[in-house]
Amino acid sequence: MSGTPLTTEKQPEQQAPPQALPVTIAPSLLSCDFARIGEEVAGIEAAGADWLHVDVMDGHFVPNLTIGPPVVKAIHGAARVPLDVHLMISEPVRYAADYARAGAHVLTFHLETTPSPAAVAEAIAAFRETGVPKVGVALNPDTPLDGLEGALGDLDLVLVMSVFPGFGGQSFIADVLPKVRRLRELGYRGHVEMDGGLNAETLPLCAEAGADCLVAGSAIFGAEDRPGTIREFRRLAQAARGA
Repeated sequence: MSGTPLTTEKQPEQQAPPQALPVTIAPSLLSCDFARIGEEVAGIEAAGADWLHVDVMDGHFVPNLTIGPPVVKAIHGAARVPLDVHLMISEPVRYAADYARAGAHVLTFHLETTPSPAAVAEAIAAFRETGVPKVGVALNPDTPLDGLEGALGDLDLVLVMSVFPGFGGQSFIADVLPKVRRLRELGYRGHVEMDGGLNAETLPLCAEAGADCLVAGSAIFGAEDRPGTIREFRRLAQAARGA
């Protein structure tokens, strides 16, 4: 019998690489005028915001005090885009349900509040029980990924802080970019968010490293042309990703 010999060996399937998540621009409301919060929300949404980033600080985990569930609920009532709620608080599990009920779409707690991998898993499970659509974990600039790697499959978002949390207007810490690259090298396909010191110079570095969610406060709310700034940030991020 002539021809190409038959083989029973199964050939490996060729899998297409995962689709990159679209660029998400999330202006931080910490930099808005809280005396005009409803107008600011409407204006920044009209300017092109994909999410609204809401910083919650308790004066204990970080040296600043911001807003609680009633204000988040009020923002949710005025908003049309998802609320990305970042809990910089010492007891995130205790208050997770309050922020979920207030309207959080993404609810993120800090890895530093969980002393062990088991505690990380328990916190993620507790957040899931609130019914919030997306659960995230944040890491301070000096916190390694080690305590998080086993939980990546259970997370919708990882927030890599590029400043130390507590106050807006800080300078970008470029040393955190390898953490973003490492997340993608590990095969993490969820959202990777960066927050702190993002502007026209630093935002492309974040996108090139693998971040898809980009938080900016003063760089957007302090701009004379907010719609133009958001368009330019999106263009820069897409160009950095080769899109």
